[in-house]
Amino acid sequence: MSVDFKVCVVGIWHLGSVVSACLADLGYWVIGVDKDPKRVSELNKGVPPLFEPGLAELMTKNLESKRLSYSTDLDSALKGAKYVLITFDTPVDARDEVDLSEIFETSAELSKYLEDGSVVIVSSQVPVGTCEKIASIIASQRPSLSFGIAYVPENLRLGQAIERFRCPDMIVIGSDSVATQAEVEEFLSVIQAPKVRMDLRTAEMTKHAINAYLATSISFINEVANLCDEVGADAVKVGEAMRLDSRISPKAPLRLGLGFAGGTLARDLKVLQKLGEKVGYQMHLINSVLRVNQQQNRIVAKKLLKMYGSLHNLTVGILGLTYKAGTSTLRRSASLEIIRDLTDSGARVKAYDPKADLREVQIHGEFEFCSDPYAVANGCDALVFVTDWPEFKELDFSRIKLLMRKPIVIDAQNMLGSEQMIQLGFVYLGVGRGISE
Repeated sequence: MSVDFKVCVVGIWHLGSVVSACLADLGYWVIGVDKDPKRVSELNKGVPPLFEPGLAELMTKNLESKRLSYSTDLDSALKGAKYVLITFDTPVDARDEVDLSEIFETSAELSKYLEDGSVVIVSSQVPVGTCEKIASIIASQRPSLSFGIAYVPENLRLGQAIERFRCPDMIVIGSDSVATQAEVEEFLSVIQAPKVRMDLRTAEMTKHAINAYLATSISFINEVANLCDEVGADAVKVGEAMRLDSRISPKAPLRLGLGFAGGTLARDLKVLQKLGEKVGYQMHLINSVLRVNQQQNRIVAKKLLKMYGSLHNLTVGILGLTYKAGTSTLRRSASLEIIRDLTDSGARVKAYDPKADLREVQIHGEFEFCSDPYAVANGCDALVFVTDWPEFKELDFSRIKLLMRKPIVIDAQNMLGSEQMIQLGFVYLGVGRGISE
């Protein structure tokens, strides 16, 4: 089919900026809409809301070709747009519970300007039943409007988002209308991937189930890792062997270390918990996965307590603040949980990250942000590697050892060579490596 027509993408942060830039690059005329004038101004200069490899270049390319633009004017953006994508990064609170208010408010606004025959595609991460409510809001405002609604859950990963959009494992197309399913499949035919059709609620549940499975795998291998530390086994090798079992998978998420962060996986677990409560079904496994994860990031403080007996007046260096390597956001990162744990116990914390958004860093006064890793190491009683930025492997560890008050390294991502670190004279503590002290 020809893709030479207009698409509107509403809600521009990470998901919306990637979706809008990628759709424009696939040949659509795309206009992204966001209420924040400052953000829109930056977007139109080719500056994404946060760092994502290749995103700024992709935006700039398509802004220059005029296939991509951004606006605060929803009315004009929707004129002539058959497909309208809702792409808010659904916010979660401190308890990982979703806030859908912005999505519902936007749905009411959409109802004023949608054209007959348009299709609303929800890609934001939402609980089961949300798309039906969105459709109900639109229909109640414009009873005579003819429109379709579909749920196509996002499958992006911070740091790999463009590749994941262009080459997904599959695309779920959820709609209660066979005609809408067909329209959305045609719209997404520019992306070569299996298309799986299902109804709205099944599509929403599929997203919950995928993330719950990933979260369960992470909590499982972390429990094995913690036990390995106590009995002298190597959980990294255990994970390698497990992936070779054909009943598991070479791509199984069995990477041990810290708990899952960022709010994405926990959000779906909390949604499933609430659904269970609503229907009177006890979610034993989901509850346990969350409990394991909530405890996992405490391993840093526990390892330091085992070494020192108390954290009071210790100076601890943290390398890596972002949610993961390949992004700039600190939102819901494991580092912030670890830092709070340390400072609550009386430690002083210094930190560095090569890509952290300095606007987010400035919000946090509980640690000192340093200009480079060596400033972090200077005078430290322990150095903790939290985010697995590749450049951390290239540090001059002999220099770092001389700068530290005590050469203790906690490698929370198992990214460094344990034998090499020990040979350099460090006390090396990984996670699940069978080295407990």
